[in-house]
Amino acid sequence: MDEPAAEKMHIRLRREADGARGAFQRLFRSRIVRALVALLLVGLVAGGAMWFVFARGLPSADTLLTYEPPLPTNVRGIDGTPVHTFARERRVELAFDEYPPLLVRAYLSAEDKTFFEHSGIDYPGLAGAVVDYVSKIGSGRRAKGGSTITQQVAKNLLVGDEYSVARKIREAILAHRIESALSKQQILELYLNQIFLGRNAYGVQSAARAYFAKDVGELTLPEMAYLAILPKAPANYSPERHADRAIERRNWVLGQMAGNRFITPAQARAAQGAPLGIVGRQAPERQDAGGYFMEEVRRQLIDRYGEAAKDGPYSVYSGGLWIRSSFDPAIQKAAETALRDGLVRYDRGKGWSGPIRQIDPAGNWAAILAQIGVGYEEWRAAVILSKQGREAELGFADGSTGTLPAYAATMPKRGVGGQAFDFMKPGDVIAVKREGGAWSLRNIPAVSGGMVVENPHTGQILAMQGGFDAKGASFNRATQALRQPGSSFKPFVYATALENGMTPASIIVDGPFCVYQSARLGRKCFRNFSGGNAGPQTMRWGVEQSRNLMTVRTASMTGMKKIVKTAHDMGIGDYPAVLAISLGAGETTVLRMTNGYSMLANQGRLLKPTLIDYVQDRRGKVIWKADTRPCEGCNAKDYAGQPMPRPRARSKQAIDAMSAYQTVHIMEGVIQRGTAVTLRDLGRPLFGKTGTTTGPTNVWFVGGSADLVAGVYLGYDQPRPLGGYAQGGTIAAPIFKQFAQVAMKDMAVVPFRAPAGIRMVRIDRRSGRRVFGAWPSAEPKAAVIWEAFKPESEPRRTIRREELVKRNDSPAVKRAESNRDSDFLQREGGIY
Repeated sequence: MDEPAAEKMHIRLRREADGARGAFQRLFRSRIVRALVALLLVGLVAGGAMWFVFARGLPSADTLLTYEPPLPTNVRGIDGTPVHTFARERRVELAFDEYPPLLVRAYLSAEDKTFFEHSGIDYPGLAGAVVDYVSKIGSGRRAKGGSTITQQVAKNLLVGDEYSVARKIREAILAHRIESALSKQQILELYLNQIFLGRNAYGVQSAARAYFAKDVGELTLPEMAYLAILPKAPANYSPERHADRAIERRNWVLGQMAGNRFITPAQARAAQGAPLGIVGRQAPERQDAGGYFMEEVRRQLIDRYGEAAKDGPYSVYSGGLWIRSSFDPAIQKAAETALRDGLVRYDRGKGWSGPIRQIDPAGNWAAILAQIGVGYEEWRAAVILSKQGREAELGFADGSTGTLPAYAATMPKRGVGGQAFDFMKPGDVIAVKREGGAWSLRNIPAVSGGMVVENPHTGQILAMQGGFDAKGASFNRATQALRQPGSSFKPFVYATALENGMTPASIIVDGPFCVYQSARLGRKCFRNFSGGNAGPQTMRWGVEQSRNLMTVRTASMTGMKKIVKTAHDMGIGDYPAVLAISLGAGETTVLRMTNGYSMLANQGRLLKPTLIDYVQDRRGKVIWKADTRPCEGCNAKDYAGQPMPRPRARSKQAIDAMSAYQTVHIMEGVIQRGTAVTLRDLGRPLFGKTGTTTGPTNVWFVGGSADLVAGVYLGYDQPRPLGGYAQGGTIAAPIFKQFAQVAMKDMAVVPFRAPAGIRMVRIDRRSGRRVFGAWPSAEPKAAVIWEAFKPESEPRRTIRREELVKRNDSPAVKRAESNRDSDFLQREGGIY
């Protein structure tokens, strides 16, 4: 091409470019275009500002990588079996791989079928939700959600459930962040573990247990589909109130699963024809085991870790702790039954004490009844709904009703007379039992008490019963009721005397004893309950027959300051140094007394009573343990049958080991010949002491074997006399006996082990003299017995066999011995 032609082409192209530029400039100068551009810029700025405003303060999605859902605290018994749960939200956390794939697909079909395709937000669904929201403004109706599973995770865990556009925007922003931080499987795992599905079930595993009493791996296809309809509104598909609606929605989910090719049409049709198959509402598993014991465990855990999530990562109701306790279900059951039976035996024949409480028969009485305990499994709490003639209509906690005929409520009204039925009125809550096809009235004893069982080798509390029934009752009489122990305190007086030079054969005068207390209190004279005295007697005899005069004389000779120090060191209590304390006038609890006796059985070594052995976090790491002693070889990788390692004993001596054994050995005589002779036919080495306080207002027995120690007391919560016939040996000791017959049935018969240095010497039980030429026999009232002495403390005076036989054959001695052994049976009250 020549130059003129090229020049012409250049000019033409430049003119075309200028024309195009000019046309663009003319178009840009158009008002419409300028308005659109301005609107776009404003939108971008506004969108950025809005994003900044709504995103500000949102948590980082990275926090979900370490998120830990609230989990219940689970308590295991002494053998490792789960026995109790502390939970406000029933939840079991599972890994994603533990959920059946078909169950996951059921939730995807019901909630978010494009979950694996979108990036956190389903834009078509969101647009539809916006249109629905706009259309319902001012109508009071709630718009459909349009949320993806990711958005639901954001809402449930991080944003909240506020109904507003702002919340929806924040939810969308956070959903986008979650998708960038977590995998789809991690998001689904959070969702399936967190969602609320009704019946206080959080997470799908808990819901499977709540609705079908199954684990997720055992669910059938229609059961999976039912659980998948619950996230939006569990109450709308309640099987009790909306079964038809639930079936319709479940079948829709099954249809969606078939449409998504997760199941075949034939599987869908078969599942759609199945009934719901939902079980009735159930109480939380393991919730009622060892009520008083578990309540004390709960109190201790809350004191240590707090109650709610705000209190820290180990809080009781959300920390997912695993507790190994010393709770022994079999021993607990034996203690519960023995104490309840003892309370009922004492209360029998005194008449009906009136209704348990009054409630509104027109209100939600079933829910209230569910919180009321009546002790025995075969007893039930019932409310009187109405009375017609000689029948009363009853309502029960499960919503059912029954009839109480007048002839089944004929026990007299306590303190008034007349039949109990005549005093009943609508709203009264009573206890009934099914007998012969009809309900009959039962009475909750007005008297109460407490019982504790301890392992004397370790201090572990194996059982605890703080009253007739723990359900609905917060006061634990085993740990909270301060009571005078009466004569059950005396062993600590004599243990102190033994530490200060006396022996079991020491002669103590059972005679009048008076002391000047102070100018204000004046002169105080003590007495035995019987009013008489037996003259000089051995310490052993004084303990076996529970003689007050011998006890206060011993306390005076030993020194009350030393005795109250022993009481302090043994954990019984802190008391003033006055003689009345030696007779059990200071207050204590049955837990402290049981632990004190356990220390005596443990050869005087210090014990701290514990209900919790150790605490693990949700991952199994031990974060607290009661026994902090190092144990060499306990964490060995291999075990080839060698003896198990044992930590070394490090406990301090609360009292001298030999003094403790002497005290226990003396108290074995209380079982063989003394105030607890009712226990003799248990046929095993036992020690113990009864106690009865002034009135009598409290009756006690504390004691046991070398491997098991228990304490029990009985009395009114507002102290008042139990009746002149009430004694520790006739009321409290039989409760222990019933317990021991069950709890000790399969236990080895083990004697109390004497510590090094103890010398067993033959003595005359009555005079305390050393015996030559005669041997102890198995007869409980044999004149010659083995007695325990410290080195060089044996009796110097002796008695020959011939003299012993001659003395014991005399009528006067036989009569005196008979009177002394029966003296405690004739008592009607007082501290002894």
